[in-house]
Amino acid sequence: MFKTLATISLAAGVFAGTLGTALAEDKAPVKIGWSAWSDAEFVTKLAAKLIKDELGRDVELVQTDVAPLYQGVGRGDLDAMMMAWLPETHADYFARVKDKVTTLGTVYDGAKLGWVVPTYVPEDAIASIEDLNKDDVKDKLKGRVEGIDPGAGLTRLSEQAIKDYGLDDYKLQISSEAGMLTSVDRAIRNKEWFVATSWSPHWMFGKYELRYIDDPKGSLGKAEHVDVLARKDFEKDNPKVAAFLSRMKLPIDDLEAAMFNAQETSYEEAVDKYIADHPDQIKAWLEKEEG
Repeated sequence: MFKTLATISLAAGVFAGTLGTALAEDKAPVKIGWSAWSDAEFVTKLAAKLIKDELGRDVELVQTDVAPLYQGVGRGDLDAMMMAWLPETHADYFARVKDKVTTLGTVYDGAKLGWVVPTYVPEDAIASIEDLNKDDVKDKLKGRVEGIDPGAGLTRLSEQAIKDYGLDDYKLQISSEAGMLTSVDRAIRNKEWFVATSWSPHWMFGKYELRYIDDPKGSLGKAEHVDVLARKDFEKDNPKVAAFLSRMKLPIDDLEAAMFNAQETSYEEAVDKYIADHPDQIKAWLEKEEG
Protein backbone atom coordinates (compact mmCIF):
# COMPACT_ATOMS: atom_id res chain seq x y z
CA MET A 1 0.00 0.00 0.00
CA PHE A 2 2.76 2.41 0.94
CA LYS A 3 4.48 1.54 -2.31
CA THR A 4 1.27 2.27 -4.22
CA LEU A 5 0.79 5.59 -2.44
CA ALA A 6 4.41 6.50 -3.07
CA THR A 7 4.01 5.61 -6.73
CA ILE A 8 0.83 7.70 -6.96
CA SER A 9 2.56 10.57 -5.17
CA LEU A 10 5.56 10.38 -7.50
CA ALA A 11 3.32 10.21 -10.57
CA ALA A 12 1.32 13.19 -9.32
CA GLY A 13 4.54 15.11 -8.75
CA VAL A 14 5.81 14.33 -12.24
CA PHE A 15 2.45 15.33 -13.74
CA ALA A 16 2.39 18.58 -11.75
CA GLY A 17 5.95 19.35 -12.78
CA THR A 18 5.17 18.66 -16.43
CA LEU A 19 2.01 20.75 -16.28
CA GLY A 20 3.88 23.57 -14.57
CA THR A 21 6.56 23.51 -17.26
CA ALA A 22 3.92 23.53 -20.01
CA LEU A 23 2.08 26.45 -18.43
CA ALA A 24 5.35 28.34 -17.93
CA GLU A 25 6.26 27.68 -21.56
CA ASP A 26 2.86 28.89 -22.72
CA LYS A 27 3.18 32.10 -20.72
CA ALA A 28 6.77 32.84 -21.69
CA PRO A 29 7.11 35.79 -24.09
CA VAL A 30 7.61 34.92 -27.74
CA LYS A 31 11.11 36.13 -28.61
CA ILE A 32 11.38 37.44 -32.18
CA GLY A 33 14.70 38.70 -33.48
CA TRP A 34 15.19 41.35 -36.15
CA SER A 35 17.91 43.49 -37.72
CA ALA A 36 17.58 47.22 -38.26
CA TRP A 37 16.27 47.11 -41.82
CA SER A 38 13.06 48.95 -42.64
CA ASP A 39 11.17 45.97 -44.05
CA ALA A 40 12.17 43.70 -41.17
CA GLU A 41 11.20 46.32 -38.59
CA PHE A 42 7.72 46.77 -40.05
CA VAL A 43 6.76 43.11 -40.48
CA THR A 44 8.22 42.17 -37.09
CA LYS A 45 6.36 44.93 -35.24
CA LEU A 46 3.16 44.11 -37.13
CA ALA A 47 3.42 40.46 -36.12
CA ALA A 48 4.25 41.37 -32.52
CA LYS A 49 1.16 43.56 -32.16
CA LEU A 50 -1.16 40.90 -33.59
CA ILE A 51 0.36 38.14 -31.45
CA LYS A 52 -0.15 40.25 -28.34
CA ASP A 53 -3.56 41.76 -29.13
CA GLU A 54 -5.20 38.83 -30.91
CA LEU A 55 -3.45 35.75 -29.51
CA GLY A 56 -2.91 37.09 -26.00
CA ARG A 57 0.83 36.38 -25.84
CA ASP A 58 3.55 38.73 -24.73
CA VAL A 59 6.30 39.34 -27.28
CA GLU A 60 9.92 40.28 -26.71
CA LEU A 61 11.65 41.88 -29.69
CA VAL A 62 15.41 41.41 -29.89
CA GLN A 63 17.37 43.63 -32.28
CA THR A 64 20.73 42.33 -33.41
CA ASP A 65 22.92 41.89 -36.49
CA VAL A 66 22.17 39.30 -39.14
CA ALA A 67 24.75 36.66 -38.15
CA PRO A 68 23.74 36.49 -34.46
CA LEU A 69 20.11 36.49 -35.55
CA TYR A 70 20.55 33.20 -37.40
CA GLN A 71 22.73 31.84 -34.60
CA GLY A 72 20.11 32.78 -31.99
CA VAL A 73 17.29 30.96 -33.77
CA GLY A 74 19.56 27.99 -34.48
CA ARG A 75 20.53 27.70 -30.80
CA GLY A 76 16.98 28.26 -29.58
CA ASP A 77 17.84 31.54 -27.83
CA LEU A 78 15.32 33.22 -30.14
CA ASP A 79 11.96 31.74 -31.08
CA ALA A 80 11.73 33.19 -34.58
CA MET A 81 12.95 35.69 -37.15
CA MET A 82 11.01 37.15 -40.09
CA MET A 83 13.76 38.26 -42.45
CA ALA A 84 15.46 35.25 -44.02
CA TRP A 85 16.29 36.46 -47.56
CA LEU A 86 16.65 33.37 -49.74
CA PRO A 87 17.86 31.68 -51.83
CA GLU A 88 20.91 33.95 -52.39
CA THR A 89 21.21 36.90 -50.02
CA HIS A 90 21.42 34.95 -46.76
CA ALA A 91 22.55 31.65 -48.28
CA ASP A 92 25.70 31.42 -46.16
CA TYR A 93 23.90 32.11 -42.88
CA PHE A 94 21.03 29.75 -43.66
CA ALA A 95 23.38 26.91 -44.64
CA ARG A 96 24.89 26.96 -41.14
CA VAL A 97 21.56 26.54 -39.34
CA LYS A 98 19.23 24.85 -41.82
CA ASP A 99 19.16 21.58 -39.84
CA LYS A 100 18.43 23.43 -36.59
CA VAL A 101 15.51 25.61 -37.67
CA THR A 102 12.05 25.25 -39.19
CA THR A 103 10.75 27.37 -42.07
CA LEU A 104 7.23 28.45 -41.12
CA GLY A 105 6.38 30.28 -44.33
CA THR A 106 7.14 33.16 -46.67
CA VAL A 107 6.20 36.61 -45.39
CA TYR A 108 6.65 38.21 -48.82
CA ASP A 109 8.17 37.33 -52.17
CA GLY A 110 9.36 39.26 -55.19
CA ALA A 111 12.06 40.94 -53.12
CA LYS A 112 15.23 41.98 -54.94
CA LEU A 113 18.68 43.43 -54.42
CA GLY A 114 20.42 45.86 -56.71
CA TRP A 115 22.30 49.09 -57.20
CA VAL A 116 20.38 52.30 -57.77
CA VAL A 117 21.03 55.74 -59.21
CA PRO A 118 18.81 58.84 -59.14
CA THR A 119 16.56 59.25 -62.17
CA TYR A 120 18.27 62.53 -63.09
CA VAL A 121 21.32 60.47 -64.12
CA PRO A 122 20.77 59.84 -67.85
CA GLU A 123 20.26 56.21 -68.86
CA ASP A 124 22.63 56.63 -71.78
CA ALA A 125 25.31 57.42 -69.18
CA ILE A 126 24.49 54.65 -66.67
CA ALA A 127 22.18 51.85 -67.72
CA SER A 128 24.05 48.94 -66.15
CA ILE A 129 26.82 48.19 -63.69
CA GLU A 130 29.16 47.78 -66.66
CA ASP A 131 28.78 51.51 -67.41
CA LEU A 132 30.51 52.39 -64.14
CA ASN A 133 33.81 51.65 -65.91
CA LYS A 134 33.39 54.69 -68.19
CA ASP A 135 35.97 57.32 -67.31
CA ASP A 136 33.49 60.19 -67.12
CA VAL A 137 31.12 58.13 -64.96
CA LYS A 138 33.97 57.22 -62.58
CA ASP A 139 34.73 60.91 -62.15
CA LYS A 140 31.10 61.79 -61.48
CA LEU A 141 30.71 58.99 -58.91
CA LYS A 142 34.10 59.68 -57.28
CA GLY A 143 34.85 55.95 -57.25
CA ARG A 144 32.23 55.27 -54.53
CA VAL A 145 29.41 52.78 -54.14
CA GLU A 146 27.31 53.66 -51.10
CA GLY A 147 26.86 50.49 -49.04
CA ILE A 148 25.27 49.20 -45.84
CA ASP A 149 26.21 46.87 -42.96
CA PRO A 150 29.40 44.78 -43.18
CA GLY A 151 27.47 41.58 -42.31
CA ALA A 152 24.65 42.07 -44.82
CA GLY A 153 24.20 39.62 -47.68
CA LEU A 154 23.86 42.63 -49.99
CA THR A 155 27.33 43.75 -48.93
CA ARG A 156 28.83 40.34 -49.71
CA LEU A 157 27.15 40.25 -53.14
CA SER A 158 28.14 43.86 -53.87
CA GLU A 159 31.77 43.06 -53.12
CA GLN A 160 31.47 40.19 -55.60
CA ALA A 161 29.90 42.52 -58.18
CA ILE A 162 32.87 44.88 -57.90
CA LYS A 163 35.14 41.95 -58.74
CA ASP A 164 32.90 40.54 -61.48
CA TYR A 165 32.68 43.87 -63.31
CA GLY A 166 36.33 44.82 -62.79
CA LEU A 167 35.48 47.97 -60.85
CA ASP A 168 39.02 48.24 -59.50
CA ASP A 169 38.81 52.02 -59.12
CA TYR A 170 35.71 51.82 -56.89
CA LYS A 171 35.36 51.36 -53.17
CA LEU A 172 32.25 49.96 -51.50
CA GLN A 173 31.53 52.30 -48.59
CA ILE A 174 30.67 49.99 -45.70
CA SER A 175 28.27 51.75 -43.37
CA SER A 176 24.68 50.99 -42.35
CA GLU A 177 21.24 51.43 -43.83
CA ALA A 178 20.97 54.79 -42.03
CA GLY A 179 24.42 55.86 -43.25
CA MET A 180 23.62 54.92 -46.85
CA LEU A 181 20.33 56.83 -46.70
CA THR A 182 22.04 59.92 -45.29
CA SER A 183 24.50 59.88 -48.20
CA VAL A 184 21.65 59.40 -50.70
CA ASP A 185 19.61 62.23 -49.20
CA ARG A 186 22.56 64.63 -49.22
CA ALA A 187 23.48 63.77 -52.82
CA ILE A 188 19.90 64.20 -54.07
CA ARG A 189 19.53 67.58 -52.36
CA ASN A 190 22.69 68.70 -54.17
CA LYS A 191 21.75 66.96 -57.45
CA GLU A 192 24.97 64.97 -57.32
CA TRP A 193 25.50 61.64 -59.04
CA PHE A 194 25.75 58.52 -56.87
CA VAL A 195 25.27 54.78 -56.98
CA ALA A 196 24.00 52.99 -53.89
CA THR A 197 23.24 49.44 -52.85
CA SER A 198 19.53 48.97 -52.26
CA TRP A 199 16.70 46.48 -52.12
CA SER A 200 12.98 46.18 -52.63
CA PRO A 201 10.79 46.56 -50.72
CA HIS A 202 12.10 49.85 -49.32
CA TRP A 203 10.46 53.17 -48.47
CA MET A 204 13.23 55.10 -50.23
CA PHE A 205 11.49 54.44 -53.57
CA GLY A 206 8.47 56.33 -52.26
CA LYS A 207 10.53 59.30 -51.10
CA TYR A 208 13.13 59.60 -53.87
CA GLU A 209 13.08 59.13 -57.63
CA LEU A 210 15.45 56.23 -58.13
CA ARG A 211 15.98 53.46 -60.64
CA TYR A 212 17.83 50.15 -60.56
CA ILE A 213 20.66 49.71 -63.00
CA ASP A 214 21.02 46.43 -64.89
CA ASP A 215 23.18 43.61 -63.57
CA PRO A 216 23.83 41.53 -66.72
CA LYS A 217 26.23 39.16 -64.92
CA GLY A 218 23.66 38.43 -62.21
CA SER A 219 26.16 39.16 -59.44
CA LEU A 220 23.46 40.52 -57.12
CA GLY A 221 21.11 37.58 -57.58
CA LYS A 222 17.56 37.34 -58.83
CA ALA A 223 14.13 37.61 -57.17
CA GLU A 224 14.14 36.52 -53.55
CA HIS A 225 11.58 35.31 -51.04
CA VAL A 226 11.70 36.41 -47.41
CA ASP A 227 10.91 33.61 -44.98
CA VAL A 228 9.94 33.19 -41.34
CA LEU A 229 12.32 30.86 -39.51
CA ALA A 230 11.66 29.37 -36.09
CA ARG A 231 13.65 27.31 -33.63
CA LYS A 232 13.10 23.57 -33.54
CA ASP A 233 9.98 22.58 -31.56
CA PHE A 234 8.53 26.10 -31.73
CA GLU A 235 5.48 24.75 -33.58
CA LYS A 236 4.93 22.13 -30.87
CA ASP A 237 5.44 24.59 -28.02
CA ASN A 238 3.47 27.46 -29.57
CA PRO A 239 1.07 26.01 -32.15
CA LYS A 240 -1.22 29.04 -32.42
CA VAL A 241 1.59 31.56 -32.85
CA ALA A 242 3.40 29.28 -35.31
CA ALA A 243 0.23 28.80 -37.37
CA PHE A 244 -0.36 32.56 -37.46
CA LEU A 245 3.21 33.28 -38.58
CA SER A 246 2.94 30.60 -41.26
CA ARG A 247 -0.08 32.36 -42.79
CA MET A 248 1.24 35.92 -42.50
CA LYS A 249 2.04 37.10 -46.04
CA LEU A 250 2.07 40.68 -47.32
CA PRO A 251 1.81 41.86 -50.94
CA ILE A 252 5.05 43.68 -51.61
CA ASP A 253 3.34 46.89 -52.79
CA ASP A 254 1.32 47.04 -49.57
CA LEU A 255 4.48 46.51 -47.55
CA GLU A 256 6.41 49.24 -49.36
CA ALA A 257 3.54 51.72 -48.86
CA ALA A 258 3.42 50.85 -45.15
CA MET A 259 7.18 51.32 -44.82
CA PHE A 260 6.94 54.76 -46.39
CA ASN A 261 4.11 55.62 -44.02
CA ALA A 262 6.30 54.50 -41.10
CA GLN A 263 8.98 56.96 -42.17
CA GLU A 264 6.46 59.78 -42.41
CA THR A 265 4.85 58.96 -39.04
CA SER A 266 6.18 56.10 -36.89
CA TYR A 267 6.31 52.32 -37.10
CA GLU A 268 3.66 52.06 -34.39
CA GLU A 269 1.26 54.33 -36.27
CA ALA A 270 1.99 52.58 -39.56
CA VAL A 271 1.25 49.19 -37.97
CA ASP A 272 -2.06 50.45 -36.60
CA LYS A 273 -2.99 51.90 -40.00
CA TYR A 274 -2.07 48.68 -41.81
CA ILE A 275 -4.30 46.65 -39.49
CA ALA A 276 -7.18 49.11 -39.92
CA ASP A 277 -6.80 49.25 -43.72
CA HIS A 278 -6.47 45.47 -44.31
CA PRO A 279 -9.14 43.76 -42.19
CA ASP A 280 -9.71 40.85 -44.58
CA GLN A 281 -5.99 40.15 -44.85
CA ILE A 282 -5.55 40.22 -41.07
CA LYS A 283 -8.61 38.00 -40.59
CA ALA A 284 -7.17 35.41 -42.99
CA TRP A 285 -3.92 35.30 -41.01
CA LEU A 286 -5.84 34.79 -37.77
CA GLU A 287 -8.79 32.73 -39.06
CA LYS A 288 -7.94 29.40 -37.46
CA GLU A 289 -6.97 30.97 -34.15
CA GLU A 290 -10.37 32.55 -33.46
CA GLY A 291 -12.97 31.00 -31.23
